[in-house]
Amino acid sequence: MTKKVRVRFAPSPTGGLHLGGVRTVLFNYLFAKKHNGDFIVRIEDTDQARYVAGAEEYIFDCLEWCGLHPNESVAHGGPYAPYRQSERKDSYKKYAEQLIKDGHAYYAFDTTEELEAMREKLKAKGSNSLQYDHRIRMEMNNSLRLLPEETQQLLDTNTPYVIRIKINPNESVSFTDMIRGDINFDTNYVDDKVLLKADGMPTYHLAVVVDDYLMKISHAFRGEEWLPSAPVHILLWKYLFGLHEMPQWAHLPLILKPDGNGKLSKRDGDRLGFPVYAMDWKDPKTSEITKGFKELGFLPEAFINLLAVLGWNDGSEQEIFTMEELIDKFSIERVHKGGAKFDFEKAKWFNHEWIKKLAVDSYMMTVKQLFVQKGVKNIDEGKLTKVIELVKDRCTLLTDFWEQGHFFFTPPKTFDEASIQPKWDEGKKEFFNVLMSKCADVQIWDAVAIENVFKTLATEKKLKIGELQMIFRIILVGTKMGPQVFAIAETIGKQETTDRINNALHHFYF
Repeated sequence: MTKKVRVRFAPSPTGGLHLGGVRTVLFNYLFAKKHNGDFIVRIEDTDQARYVAGAEEYIFDCLEWCGLHPNESVAHGGPYAPYRQSERKDSYKKYAEQLIKDGHAYYAFDTTEELEAMREKLKAKGSNSLQYDHRIRMEMNNSLRLLPEETQQLLDTNTPYVIRIKINPNESVSFTDMIRGDINFDTNYVDDKVLLKADGMPTYHLAVVVDDYLMKISHAFRGEEWLPSAPVHILLWKYLFGLHEMPQWAHLPLILKPDGNGKLSKRDGDRLGFPVYAMDWKDPKTSEITKGFKELGFLPEAFINLLAVLGWNDGSEQEIFTMEELIDKFSIERVHKGGAKFDFEKAKWFNHEWIKKLAVDSYMMTVKQLFVQKGVKNIDEGKLTKVIELVKDRCTLLTDFWEQGHFFFTPPKTFDEASIQPKWDEGKKEFFNVLMSKCADVQIWDAVAIENVFKTLATEKKLKIGELQMIFRIILVGTKMGPQVFAIAETIGKQETTDRINNALHHFYF
């Protein structure tokens, strides 16, 4: 590529970060890294009515957890600062006024009541379109219909106005999408979008074009829901800077509901019982907490992996990708045109595979924090690491480590008596009494030595080893769950093993 690759993610700080937004970040990030380019995060906060306190910090927290680090942003600085659109407010008006001067935009003084009356009039006529466009604008209160002196008088008296782009009818606007190929639009179906609002803030349409130009963005990847806005943006590029300056565009497919019927929403996640946000989001107005993938127990590596293959593949059967592999193999041309169904069971499969794949040290502290929250104190990290190694094949989520491993740190308070009762007799009671004394004599306390003592004693007593091992597991754990029973005994230690046997033998059933 002759032009330095510069891509951007431009979120609005209005709430939680949807997994579709993270996938957009990921595809931008992979493309930039593959081509030795720059990844920029630009905060698009021009709609102050929708601004939510804390949302901007939350976005950067999510990106940090995912390992998607910008080269330039509000938090990281850069040569094209400021990276928050509200701080660039003064830079947009001159471009809007240049469009008016060149005949490509106009002042519109319509009040809210006049706009509503327009829509009602169109409804009464049975119009299929309620848009402010070439069909209606000459009936409205704007500088195209007013005399120049009337327009100037309204401006001089500080009458509120917006600036709208003037879309000429009966024209075709086209561009080549890196995913979808050639796309054409008929301007008869495009409305005169507002470019500059009454408060002086730009709308997305003007700001995205101006900022992409000023920040030298080479490629713009965004969701397919922005396709209807493409003709407005193309015309703005044409009128302001020339189409040769316009970035290459790619419109990413939607992430769909599991049944494929429509875009996956927060409401769908609530209904179906899985998160759609990267991390927990607490609404500052209602204090409602929407669960995220991180807090549910997902590893960032798994989250990134599952998002990467939602609508993309490298042409092979490979499913598990490291970040390095994704950067090496990623191609925007291999992103699918059609939407990708979200499958939460498949998402959990990715997490399970990554729990097994990663070194325990990479997530041990997260598991330790979970155990501390559950009330376990003074956790020995060496022991916890060993426990994680023993049970990780049984864990789908990081939160599963508590269920699968809590008994290594907390002795059972109850026992699966229904399983023990049919097998229990005086011979087995004697076996475990003797086993306690035998354990005390074991010099090297490991699973091999414990198993040898256990099986030798069972043979001497002419008892079934399988039945004894099942009872031994219940004595140590409380249930029939867990890894190899002698590995459990080794991990909890000699004293704890004998204490648990003794406690079980003094339990009311025994």
